[in-house]
Amino acid sequence: MTRNCHLWVIVPLSMETDMFIRTDRLLLRPGWHEERHELARLLGDAAVARNLARAPHPYGADDAAAFIAEAEGGDLPQLLMFNRTLGGQPRLVGGVGLHRGEGGLPYLGYWVGRAYWGLGLATEGASALLSAARDSLRIPSVGAWHFCDNPASGHVLEKLGFCHTGHIAARPSLAREGLSLARGYRLDLIRHQAGPVPAMAA
Repeated sequence: MTRNCHLWVIVPLSMETDMFIRTDRLLLRPGWHEERHELARLLGDAAVARNLARAPHPYGADDAAAFIAEAEGGDLPQLLMFNRTLGGQPRLVGGVGLHRGEGGLPYLGYWVGRAYWGLGLATEGASALLSAARDSLRIPSVGAWHFCDNPASGHVLEKLGFCHTGHIAARPSLAREGLSLARGYRLDLIRHQAGPVPAMAA
């Protein structure tokens, strides 16, 4: 089943990182300092951190606080994802964001806590962010990498419409404390002029 973003708001327009996005199941928004311990708990899982480039392992509350503070001053959105459908208050389940990569091209990054793997949350959250990046931030194209030993991340990128660039290179990972082979991807957002960036069914 395809899930679409049906509402997003940027407040204020002069502050691109102050972005709030609502999808069928998720609320995407900047992190708050009070959430550093829960963020550290999820990213403290080595199985999650090793698939990311910039998350160290072990990952503690100080690391989470530094990430939240850095995201507040960035020029591109770094958002946490909260599931709104689990009952009670929205529950932190992962994160999605953009950062500057080679040549200034924005690159997509995302992660989901291990307890929430396989539910399509990364695809749903990333699709919503990419739609907002195109329509509100006027970003024409986005790159991405995934480590070759993490094919599930490649499936997410393919469902979002990314195309493999043909590049495979050794990329750094703080949690792995070294380099690992990764595949490069790119998405032309201009191709999707109307409606959400597609998130095809698995």
